[in-house]
Amino acid sequence: MTIERLGREMINLIPQLARFCPPATIFDKHVYSPWFEGHLHEKLQKRGIDSLVVSGGETDVCVLDTVLGAVNLGYRVIVAVDALCSSSDETHDSMLELFRRRYGQQIETATVEDIARHWD
Repeated sequence: MTIERLGREMINLIPQLARFCPPATIFDKHVYSPWFEGHLHEKLQKRGIDSLVVSGGETDVCVLDTVLGAVNLGYRVIVAVDALCSSSDETHDSMLELFRRRYGQQIETATVEDIARHWD
């Protein structure tokens, strides 16, 4: 997918999320991993952020790259399992199973409701 083919309006936040910006910040990325270009990690470190809740599209591509990169950088990672999607149900389900079983010591999984209920 490219902006040229999709159109800029297809990559904007939905209005329900856009209303939180600011104070929330948007970080655009040009590759699967948000860590590759270095800007996100730098900004999070400057703000003292050590925990991330991850949601997004393509559980088996961008989300996977985001989660594993965050683990490698030492973040506490919580995957919001009902705030993910993929074009492949089979690999989406496999990734959730992998997060739970193989990476269960490094990655937490929870529903959005559970995350919100335990938010400090």
